[in-house]
Amino acid sequence: MNWETMQTYFGLGDTEMHWVVRVFLVVLSTLVVNFIASRLLIRLNKQLERTKTPWDNVLVIAAQKPIGMFIWLVGLSLAAEISGTNIDPGLSSLISSIREVGVIVILTWFILRCISQSEKAVTSSSKVKIKVDYTTASAISKLLRASIIITSALVVLQTLGYSISGVLAFGGIGGIAVGFAAKDLLANFFGGLMVYLDRPFAIGDWIRSPDQNIEGTVEHIGWRQTRIRTFEKRPLYVPNSTFSLISVENPSRMTHRRINETIGVRYSDFSILPDILKDIKEMVANHEDLDTQQIYMVNFNQFGPSSLDFFIYTYTKTVDWRTYHNVKQDVLFQAMKIIEDRGAEVAFPTQTLHFGDDGQIHFSNNQSAPNQPVSNQSIPNEQG
Repeated sequence: MNWETMQTYFGLGDTEMHWVVRVFLVVLSTLVVNFIASRLLIRLNKQLERTKTPWDNVLVIAAQKPIGMFIWLVGLSLAAEISGTNIDPGLSSLISSIREVGVIVILTWFILRCISQSEKAVTSSSKVKIKVDYTTASAISKLLRASIIITSALVVLQTLGYSISGVLAFGGIGGIAVGFAAKDLLANFFGGLMVYLDRPFAIGDWIRSPDQNIEGTVEHIGWRQTRIRTFEKRPLYVPNSTFSLISVENPSRMTHRRINETIGVRYSDFSILPDILKDIKEMVANHEDLDTQQIYMVNFNQFGPSSLDFFIYTYTKTVDWRTYHNVKQDVLFQAMKIIEDRGAEVAFPTQTLHFGDDGQIHFSNNQSAPNQPVSNQSIPNEQG
């Protein structure tokens, strides 16, 4: 198909045919450049994975999608300008403004992706020697994102011809009214900020509060509320301002778990109780899962209603809940074995009934007159 045939087929003149061809060539060139750039970035990322620093990969990964979008923005805006000059010359200024705003948005997108990739690098990358905990990295990332978005919005307004000073003045006056209307929201925001700064807990920690019925595993720390997964597997949403008013216990940061158990033996085993205590204390001292650097005790404690009570007080090396119960179970089983080997028994609640020597039970007559002998009624002993 030659040039004249194409003109006849599309019904276009020489001028119109020229700008159609130019638009087609611009779009085709944009497609080719975008394909080449994406392939080059993929290969470059694979090469940079061999380096010892993660920051080069961060920049390449963050730039992959924004560069493609930038190439299409430039190509399509150029094509629009070519077609606009032949259709409506007034479109040139609009296309220029759209291109400028698009460049700002793409640049903002690139910076936000850099922040996200940097957050992943400092928390999970094996190339980073000094790891940063997820809570701190998330807090800094959110602050940077908010700052970038606000700054970009102001730049976009300035590009579109709006006065930033007027916007800032309006924001200052309106901020006072909003502060009064949204005091609870601000309290939650600053409560979340204090959680990020003080770090009484982090994501994944098991926390509980003795002041309120709050206990579970922290799943998410937001600016307004914190999500806690209770042991019933239900999500519990706690406003951040609550943490500035209550005490929070963080069992996830414990160094040891405590075993504090009371055991009772029979009164008839009193003579061998010192030997039992000695053997159990020796067992505790030599147990490989107990930390004997911490205080540990095995002592006779009290005369119970039906038993001689002693206690075992020690700390385990593990803080894992499941492993702790296995260690505690082993300690109690060994204590039971020692008691059994010594010929004693663990006591259980009992009551002893004593009868008089004559085999009779005497009841008082409440109707007897004062200062008179109390009459007795003899009841035969049912056992004799």
